[in-house]
Amino acid sequence: MIRDSKQPIKVPAKPAGKASGSKASGSKAPDGQAKSGSKTGAKDGTGKPASAKGLKGVIAVAPPSFRRERALIKRGIWPIAGCDEAGRGPLAGPVVAAAVVLDPKRVPKGLDDSKRLTADKREALFDEICATAQVSVVYASPERINRDNILRASLWALTRAVHALPEMPRHAFVDGRDRLATKCDCEAVIGGDGLIASIAAASIIAKVSRDRLMCRLAEEYPGYGFEQHKGYGVPEHLDALARLGPTVHHRRSFAPVAAAWQRIQGAPPPQSRDLFEAAATIGVTV
Repeated sequence: MIRDSKQPIKVPAKPAGKASGSKASGSKAPDGQAKSGSKTGAKDGTGKPASAKGLKGVIAVAPPSFRRERALIKRGIWPIAGCDEAGRGPLAGPVVAAAVVLDPKRVPKGLDDSKRLTADKREALFDEICATAQVSVVYASPERINRDNILRASLWALTRAVHALPEMPRHAFVDGRDRLATKCDCEAVIGGDGLIASIAAASIIAKVSRDRLMCRLAEEYPGYGFEQHKGYGVPEHLDALARLGPTVHHRRSFAPVAAAWQRIQGAPPPQSRDLFEAAATIGVTV
């Protein structure tokens, strides 16, 4: 449920359930990799072992860990939030920001950058995160994006998500280059959604929240395919814009949408509603 409110809405936290079974998410991953410079094995004429040829270009990607959060906890710093957004690039729909404070004793297994997870995995982790962590979600409307630009709208939503948490964190990690003007210490981490568990959790909350919303907009505005492309500028979406014209949920400041408006002579652009500029701690389904 999306609440149309200008003030953060506090929802009582759900009763804590059983632990997810994860003992310690901050444990070090096993190395388990053979040295590339092994003296054994035949050479292929290039001075390198022949067995190394098939490994060229292979990059091992470690999952996000809870190590940075644990390091701060050992220094007496708590709560610690991770925050991320979803939906900077689409032509339609809001940009959605989320902030998450994970329970150190119940860090969900399988956390990762939401872009590296399947939709089913994101949905399962969304439910687990909401059941075990403090969560807030903020929607920045297309009208705010048109007025302020996408970067400022994203930073506004991220900052408000941190402030909308049930308890103000003492430290916040945010994905990207830009620090937030929060009331707590803030640390920007490039690629943080693939490095820090709290940011990864926030990326999942933001992504699932936005995807669910776009599926609901697809019912209100059939023919655009929002349920498929979630507002991104794929060919099918551009074709729909040319045929049907933009909706109030399209970002008129984005070039493809502006071009579609120019083709509709004499029709003033409708004002986007601020329905999605609401902040709510997750206690209901978004």
